[in-house]
Amino acid sequence: MSGLRIEELPDRLVVTLDRPEKRNAIDADLVAELHEVCAELEARPRLLLLTGGAEGIFAGGADIGQLRERGRTDALAAINSAAFARIRALPMPSVAAVDGPALGGGAELAYACDLRVCTARAVFGQPEVRLGILAGAGATHRLPALIGEARAKELLFTGRRVDAAEALRIGLVNRLVDEPGELLTVAHGLLDEMAQGSPLALRLTKLAVDAPAAAHPQLDLVSQAVLFEDEEKHRRMTEFLQRRRAR
Repeated sequence: MSGLRIEELPDRLVVTLDRPEKRNAIDADLVAELHEVCAELEARPRLLLLTGGAEGIFAGGADIGQLRERGRTDALAAINSAAFARIRALPMPSVAAVDGPALGGGAELAYACDLRVCTARAVFGQPEVRLGILAGAGATHRLPALIGEARAKELLFTGRRVDAAEALRIGLVNRLVDEPGELLTVAHGLLDEMAQGSPLALRLTKLAVDAPAAAHPQLDLVSQAVLFEDEEKHRRMTEFLQRRRAR
């Protein structure tokens, strides 16, 4: 891959955007590579850590040069939004580690992940209306779900940028680190916490949380029925009871 660097660990994939000369702008080639990553994680579910390679930049948005030449058929092809929706629907949780600007499509890529960790120099923003378009790769529905309708509308209508402190305060990010060198350590630590759980329970919990409201409580009941019969559940509960008796 030319636009991504991939590190494969036993329980996770670390994917680094690697177009520093373009400020990690998201072009058609990068989208195609993201689809390849998704195919790998769909075939063999693992956790995902997504980050920017160039220090001080996550993703400066879509490639404006390409975007300017796209027409209505390109918009209907859902070039970026289809890839981001696929990331959102991955079987196992994902974490975006954001250092520096995450703007436009770059911000929408971060929203597509389940959780976000950022540095103090991170900035989020949706400048699309100022470029004559809308945030069409997920922000119009994911941002209201993350921070509430009124706040999301303000950001989408004005293009105002949100710094790291505000992003933490309004719930746009889960963790904020002061030093850029700590970013991946904190992100991996969050994934480590997840990895302590049952993989099947984690996968079904993500499925339940992301399901539409109409799917509940039936989906929860079926998922719990599957987990109640899982050998991993019996082993973990037995070990819990043994530890409690030992105390």
